[in-house]
Amino acid sequence: MGREAESFDWAKLLDDFDPSAPPPFRIAEIRSAIPKHCWVKNPWRSLSYVFRDVFVVFALVAAAIYFNSLFFWPVYWAAQGTMFWALFVLGHDCGHGSFSENPKLNSFVGHVLHSSILVPYHGWRISHRTHHQNHGHVENDESWVPLPEKIYKNLDDSTKRRRFSMPFPLFAYPFYLWYRSPGKQGSHFNPYSNLFTTHERKHVKTSTVCWSMMVALILYLSIRIGPIQMLKLYGVPYWIFVMWLDIVTYLHHHAYEQKLPWYRGKEWSYLRGGLTTVDRDYGWINNIHHDIGTHVIHHLFPQIPHYHLIEATRAAKPVLGKYYREPKKSGPIPFHLIKNLLKSIKQDHYVSDTGDIVFYQTDPQLYGYSQTKSE
Repeated sequence: MGREAESFDWAKLLDDFDPSAPPPFRIAEIRSAIPKHCWVKNPWRSLSYVFRDVFVVFALVAAAIYFNSLFFWPVYWAAQGTMFWALFVLGHDCGHGSFSENPKLNSFVGHVLHSSILVPYHGWRISHRTHHQNHGHVENDESWVPLPEKIYKNLDDSTKRRRFSMPFPLFAYPFYLWYRSPGKQGSHFNPYSNLFTTHERKHVKTSTVCWSMMVALILYLSIRIGPIQMLKLYGVPYWIFVMWLDIVTYLHHHAYEQKLPWYRGKEWSYLRGGLTTVDRDYGWINNIHHDIGTHVIHHLFPQIPHYHLIEATRAAKPVLGKYYREPKKSGPIPFHLIKNLLKSIKQDHYVSDTGDIVFYQTDPQLYGYSQTKSE
């Protein structure tokens, strides 16, 4: 009986709390609550994670070639795709400068890791910086940005259904690199894209060359060992990695039990935008993908190395109070997040064209065609 009352009180607390209200604390207070050693970047520790992950990647390749069985290949694909995602997270740390204090080391490691999984390091790094600087802003954010109603209504029906029906959103990332989102123009590979400033063009050219070299290597290996073998060793894990990237990045900005705000104009601030992010628990995967689920503190302070994020989050929670949304505890595999993902994609379609504080709205006619067919 006591547990039921406690659960009811917590639900009521969530209902009464307005997540769009300006927080009663400043970002400096959160920063002060985080221990000073959490800001220290140890390049040797960071490199140790790189060596660990690269070792596992090559060990999995060796195991797949050795066993070469119908039973082992699916296991290999799931494990290797997850390791590709882990490599991405380490390259992501390089892009934020949380890998080390040495920009040249960050750039070198970032290029190696990201090019190996077909991500243009500088092109992505710069657009991801834009995402962090404008998180929670309807027009200026860069990652999984909500579509304003006018843009949404101008999309053709097939585009709407692809964008908001499984499994298409799980494979969006490579297309985003080339075309970005509806209403935005530019490519992560084009140094003259409006994503980049004039002095950033040379960096984007370097990344595009590195990406092209990796494509050339993949084509060469496909000729040497055969396209089918290359598909099994690299192609399938690559798409598993893409699924991880799309699922994780989506869930960090959507699909919370309570609708979260997006901002425009004078209502937006760096702090309020950062507080719309969501932490997630991924069970066994937490350690493998370097605790990227501790996303609120990462968004507010991307300079903190990933191996300090758990401690930094724990220290900041008393300051954040209700603005911190405790992630639901996961089992060994985070199957519980599938429900959140499916529900959000079905309901979160667009936001109003007007208003400085907006919430996702649902298009009731979006699935009308398929529902009519099924009936």
